[in-house]
Amino acid sequence: MPDNQTTSVPGSGAAADAAPWFAIHTRSRHEKTVHGELVRHGVESFLPTVPKWSRWKDRRRRIEWPLFPGYCFARFESPALLSVLKCSGVVAVVSAQGHPAPIAAREIEGIRKLVSSDLQYDPCPLISEGTVVEVVAGPLRGVIGRLLRKGAHARLVLSVDLIGQAVSVEVDASDVRPY
Repeated sequence: MPDNQTTSVPGSGAAADAAPWFAIHTRSRHEKTVHGELVRHGVESFLPTVPKWSRWKDRRRRIEWPLFPGYCFARFESPALLSVLKCSGVVAVVSAQGHPAPIAAREIEGIRKLVSSDLQYDPCPLISEGTVVEVVAGPLRGVIGRLLRKGAHARLVLSVDLIGQAVSVEVDASDVRPY
């Protein structure tokens, strides 16, 4: 079964479709385990993945990597919260003000449509234009600049404020993090 599919629970119908989606924070590298545990506990689960090439000394292999590392999504009603929290690898349900925070169904549906399409996609941090960022990978690692434009390739501006000059460069969007 592909990980990019929502796993429905037998017997779940209109009532399950009305249940809200929640983000489940997982232990490091336990996203697939949590996804499987949720399904075994009768909870509808969604784990979006992105294909990546993994290299070892002697070979390369294409693997499915979680699109949002450390998170899995689940659709359930409040009474199922305890069984979700008891699943192996679950750290917590993402909450706001002490209560599990539901995710808008349209946001999950958008991600589902994207991962089921043939479009190329990559994860990128949620950074707004104008934010000061640090490059965390690649030849500019450690460089701090201001994000001018977002996209597959972000436009980064490096400035020398004292002389009022700047230079811009394109970097991979996944290589920058807020500073």
